[in-house]
Amino acid sequence: MSEMTETRAFLVLNALPDIGPITTNRLLAHFGGDVLRLFTASARELEEVKGVGAKISGNLRRWSELVDLPKEESRLAEAQATFVTCRDAAYPPLLREISDPPLGLYRRGDYTFDAPCVAIVGSRRTTLYGQATAKKLGHDLAKLGFCVVSGLARGIDTAAHEGALEAGGRTAAVLGNGIDIIYPPENLKLYQRIEENGGAILTEFPFGRRADKQSFAMRNRIVAGMCRAVIVVESDVSGGSMITARFAGEQGRLIFAVPGRIDQPSSAGCHQLIRDGATLLTSVDDVLSELNYLEGFGPAGVAVIPENAARTGVTAGQMAQANLTDDEARVVKAFAGGAILSVDSLVAQTGLAAHQLSSLLMMLELKRVVAKRSDGCFELR
Repeated sequence: MSEMTETRAFLVLNALPDIGPITTNRLLAHFGGDVLRLFTASARELEEVKGVGAKISGNLRRWSELVDLPKEESRLAEAQATFVTCRDAAYPPLLREISDPPLGLYRRGDYTFDAPCVAIVGSRRTTLYGQATAKKLGHDLAKLGFCVVSGLARGIDTAAHEGALEAGGRTAAVLGNGIDIIYPPENLKLYQRIEENGGAILTEFPFGRRADKQSFAMRNRIVAGMCRAVIVVESDVSGGSMITARFAGEQGRLIFAVPGRIDQPSSAGCHQLIRDGATLLTSVDDVLSELNYLEGFGPAGVAVIPENAARTGVTAGQMAQANLTDDEARVVKAFAGGAILSVDSLVAQTGLAAHQLSSLLMMLELKRVVAKRSDGCFELR
């Protein structure tokens, strides 16, 4: 076999039994961050680290008996996947901040997480209301440039991924099993669409690992850890999404919950989260407000036109800064001078059809460029 490299070292560590991210990070700190030293150090040196006994030191010293590295690399090539270590630029940046970040992630798809992520999670046994809400939130967030993260499960996860894809945006699926296993099997096409449309499929689990209760919980910490915010759409009080929300709280992420019917068990978890301090979510605008969107926490390239400039006439440069389409820019220019306009007035000034304006105004509201007044007219924010 070729020489041990840093990437290979992390690949082996990720697959070794009885040693997890917390213990590995303690070992790395002890050896000055040199991951290769973990395989050359003596048992005595290894066992100086808290939590490392004879079993772990023995596994490290005889790693080649426990991990078939050539086979793992061969399967990576066959699967057209890569192994992104915690030190690679393509590793989700926020994930490094949690207490037990994965040593690496098996990844299919080219997305490198250069935009902020928001998770949408919820029950597998969902209502039509929950599915429609998750799909709309996924669509609206992706349209604004966020990467929508979920777990590829039935129900809410599937709807969130589909909404993001329909918007032409990015979405990432975090699996609770090996990257070579499609679960649930009916989501094979969704798995393929995510990869083909510029998204990513991620997992920390080696090839062949089947999902179980423990792996799903480990997956949920990754979903929460790589995101700025977690949105729970529907969940009962003991659902897996509540675990994701708990991880989000521990990791200092924002938690949102969508309210539902008080007699619907699938909304009981969301109502409990709201009682416990989660932000009640009614639209994507609530997410933007909580994320301090105007202060630079939104996706790169999406900004709102400066208020004073917008009211006195918008320049081409400001239009580009706000990431507006040509039609959106035409609508915004109609408000120059601080005008308050009805839809009929906008139709007359822009020459656009009423149905086109309806869609454009919705997007401008999402981008926080215009606001709808109580009298039905619109004005610049």
